[in-house]
Amino acid sequence: MANGSFWRSYSFAWITLGFFILTIVGHWIFGWYAFVNEQQSHGEAATFGPYVIEMMRDTLENWQSEFLQLLWQVGGLAFLLFLGSPQSKEGNDRLEAKVDQLLRQLDPARGEAIIREIDDRYSGRHTDEPHAHR
Repeated sequence: MANGSFWRSYSFAWITLGFFILTIVGHWIFGWYAFVNEQQSHGEAATFGPYVIEMMRDTLENWQSEFLQLLWQVGGLAFLLFLGSPQSKEGNDRLEAKVDQLLRQLDPARGEAIIREIDDRYSGRHTDEPHAHR
């Protein structure tokens, strides 16, 4: 990694993974105690098979209703913005148009040249036409 170690570069992901592991293990441990208490209150023995089925149901229900929903809202949005979805480009295009207009107004003599220079630097393309907004 150019800017630091693998652990430091992905520290947010590692902390999130740590929280996930800690909470899933805690969920299953405390679920076992709750299952044992429930079975004892009915005068039945707590066995591992029914516990696993109940905990899988509860875990998947929680996953679907909370984590998956949040994952899609945050992770999906970040992924689509990273890919440059049409929705993310609208905001960028609007901002770029405003900055271009400011450059034209602040330096009428060189504004177009500055815009072309910046476009060349970041897009690798050059046009001799006045800056047409993409």
